[in-house]
Amino acid sequence: MRLMMLATLFAATASLAAAAPTSKEQLAAPPADARHYTISSTAGKHGDVWSWTRPDGRVAYRMSMSLRGWVTEDDELVTVGGDRRPTAIAIRGYTDQGDATEDFTVDGGGVAHWKTVVDSGSAPFGGKRYNTYGGPWLASEMDVEALVAAGDKGIDLLPTGHASITFDQPVQIDGPHGPKTVKLAFITGYGFAPSPVWLDTDNHFFGQAGEISLLPEGYEGSGPKLKALQDLATAAMVRGVAHQFLSPANRTPTLVDHVLMFDSVAGRYLPDRAVLIADGKVATMGPAGSIKPPPGAVMIDGRGKTLTPGLWDSHQHVGDDWNLLQNVATGMTNYRSPGTMIDEALSIYKRRASGDLLAPDGKISVIIDRKDPLAAQGALTVSSEAETIAAVDKIKAAGLWGVKFYTSMNPAWIAPGAAEAHKLGLHVHGHVPAGMRPLDAVRAGYDEVTHINFILMQAMPQDVVDKSNTAARLEGPARYGKDVDLDSPAMKAFYAELSQRQTIIDPTLTVWEPLMTSDGSAISPEYAPFADIAPPSVARSWKIGGYPLSEGLTRDDYRKSFAKMVDLVGKLHQAGVRIVAGTDGYGLELVRELELYQQAGLSNPEALQTATIIPARMTGMADRTGSIAPGKTADIILVDGDVSKDLANLRHVDTVFLDGYRLNGDALRQASGLNGMPK
Repeated sequence: MRLMMLATLFAATASLAAAAPTSKEQLAAPPADARHYTISSTAGKHGDVWSWTRPDGRVAYRMSMSLRGWVTEDDELVTVGGDRRPTAIAIRGYTDQGDATEDFTVDGGGVAHWKTVVDSGSAPFGGKRYNTYGGPWLASEMDVEALVAAGDKGIDLLPTGHASITFDQPVQIDGPHGPKTVKLAFITGYGFAPSPVWLDTDNHFFGQAGEISLLPEGYEGSGPKLKALQDLATAAMVRGVAHQFLSPANRTPTLVDHVLMFDSVAGRYLPDRAVLIADGKVATMGPAGSIKPPPGAVMIDGRGKTLTPGLWDSHQHVGDDWNLLQNVATGMTNYRSPGTMIDEALSIYKRRASGDLLAPDGKISVIIDRKDPLAAQGALTVSSEAETIAAVDKIKAAGLWGVKFYTSMNPAWIAPGAAEAHKLGLHVHGHVPAGMRPLDAVRAGYDEVTHINFILMQAMPQDVVDKSNTAARLEGPARYGKDVDLDSPAMKAFYAELSQRQTIIDPTLTVWEPLMTSDGSAISPEYAPFADIAPPSVARSWKIGGYPLSEGLTRDDYRKSFAKMVDLVGKLHQAGVRIVAGTDGYGLELVRELELYQQAGLSNPEALQTATIIPARMTGMADRTGSIAPGKTADIILVDGDVSKDLANLRHVDTVFLDGYRLNGDALRQASGLNGMPK
């Protein structure tokens, strides 16, 4: 469903077709009287979507968007049957990830047929409704209408799945024609969690609000208000889940005995250990059988299992309550957010402290970017050095941890902004602004560089560096990365200076792996273990064709460039540069990130340290988390299998200890939208 794409910002629609996608010039042009929606955020407008009915009765949609340089141009034509179900859908154009071509038809025998860039199939149409893989976001209004009409029974979907809608509170907003009443609703069945949508007083689709909003032209200013209201409603849902898990019965003493334990400080696995958890902390530990459990303690036989510090995701843009719950379900007890809006950050901290939100614990940065059409959504946008310093001061006044500079920043503002941040005790990190190379940013005051493509920017041609606030930040490394000599004197000197300056690198290899290596034939390794336990629509979206190929290059060229990114992580590690593991995704990708570090040359323990003790030290939290030791907070996970032999066993979460609460892995997965243990 297109609403789910809006929730995740990007549609996974990449090309397998031999022919080029339909060009922008060939797409439908909306008439002057077409309904007009806009795509916007607090940073400004990012695109437009139109809808109109053609003379032949078919409904047309047209979408045009540029989000920080990632472009979508597509259209859709829908034939609606007598029962208001689409009997034919044709989607053309391209997204930031390639060809958007998709076709759906129902033949005379009542059999539905579909073909996208990653799959095709057929099935009896029956009473079902086809769930498109891509297409203009506004076209999801037809699905909303069907859900409203279906009532409590919901609708069955093709290729598979079931969806339904529930209604929440009405609210009045202001618009170009005066006050308007809209109603909040939540749709289930398309994603891991209920997805908010706004309806008008007749229960027709009005729009969707979020970090990126899809709203009728003239109502863009209502986006933040609608988002705040739906966040409150979501918080109420998640509060009940939190209270269920964070109960006194789940904080009684626990003795895990005869377990393989990971010592993250020493970087080694200790066999046959015993660990007693009580009063929220690690009470004592020792050889197996050496600890007498206190009265009423829960005993866990650790044979065949591994006990490790809870995992850190150092690139988790927190904000969604359901995603935070899922993070806990997959073994994440801590995070570092490299960009969350101030009000959302403070809300998360407050609700977690009160026990109303089940979430990992962590530190949050705020993004600062120059006011520009390519500015990051959710950023504090600035127009001068003085405004940059004022934004840094605002982040400190809010009590947050760090400043993240973004790609459209004026390079001249980085050094004074970083100096102000360091004066205030804030961590400085981010994307490398266009026109700068990573070493320039580090010399200007960066403590950390995010994303491996920005590290590779050190070796890119100047024209790529100058446009790195556009899609060139991927297209340049994808084109030239394979030919970079990682052992050249210049690159070795680069690594050495990063090490000498104690710079931290947050590679997020799992962002680039599916984009650069996928060809549509299989789900990328980040998500494959979860495909059978995720909602069908989510699992389908994980199968992508990969980032569009630049002229003259092949998919194998892109794969070679990605392999060079992996090798670059190994070179950095060998030079003594600290690595922290981050995903910039759901968080489900974290274990794959560690597996890629092993491919880069890190040992199994070294890879696991990047998601335990190293980020704990980076955030100043190592005195209470990141390792298993007496007196430390019990942020620990117990997993099935021997992690020393295979990091993949980290996905098999048996029990999560979060602030000492003993949480059942199966129950956590079920609550977060996962239907079982990952493969």
